[in-house]
Amino acid sequence: MNTETDSNILPARQPKPKWLRVKLPTGKKYTELRSLVDKYSLNTICTSGSCPNMGECWGEGTATFMILGNVCTRSCGFCGVKTGRPETVDWDEPEKVARSIKLMKINHAVLTSVDRDDLKDMGSIMWAETVKAVRRMNPNTTLETLIPDFQGVEQHIDRIVEVAPEVVSHNIETVRRLTRDVRIQAKYDRSLSVLKYLKSQGQRRTKSGIMLGLGEKREEVIETLHDLRANDVDVVTIGQYLQPSKKHLPVQQFITPDQFAEYEKIGLELGFRHVESSSLVRSSYKAQKHIN
Repeated sequence: MNTETDSNILPARQPKPKWLRVKLPTGKKYTELRSLVDKYSLNTICTSGSCPNMGECWGEGTATFMILGNVCTRSCGFCGVKTGRPETVDWDEPEKVARSIKLMKINHAVLTSVDRDDLKDMGSIMWAETVKAVRRMNPNTTLETLIPDFQGVEQHIDRIVEVAPEVVSHNIETVRRLTRDVRIQAKYDRSLSVLKYLKSQGQRRTKSGIMLGLGEKREEVIETLHDLRANDVDVVTIGQYLQPSKKHLPVQQFITPDQFAEYEKIGLELGFRHVESSSLVRSSYKAQKHIN
């Protein structure tokens, strides 16, 4: 099925297709966790990013936490996180995150962060300390670390491997041709090398994610799946890109459910252990499944 449109840019204010409309999260578990987040001002990317899967994930005991502040040193064209000069590192943050996970009684936590190219260690020490703190305070909680590329510096990546999260994820985000526009300071091949290096150092489960709807062609998506699998990635998530604001890259196309289903089939045939592929999929969707 061809996902290309006759025009490169969708008409202004085109309504989202019906398959992108979601119900507001409900349920006892969601209500309890929402109350805790509000009461203790817990910093989850689920709430700050208005994730459409928040109710479902929280109901399953999964949540995502962002460390190293909320200002990124990079200016990716798709990302709603503020770009600029980050604040000083808060060395109490590992304990704060661990306490949040304990308060929320999270079974599986996903940790992510902004890029901190301003730091000599690019934030890798804080990453390792946060994993250690979570382990100390929540010994039964499993972990996924959704890491930046650390500019491909192996010394920094080694700190993640040494603390042994159940899953280490690094998103390729888009196809090779669009990388320069979508991930301005990142490199397609560097992301692949980070994923391959993780596996070569003994990381048991690796994972990556792709956004669709930025103007990629079907054959380019398939090529990206081949590239990820060739670099020993175990799990891949495929979701619809949605424009965070008018300043960000426009949506070029809304991918149909049938096309997502085809990519899932192709991914499984290539040998990925898990493929999550649908319009509302985000990096941490059904993350607890990916530890097995």
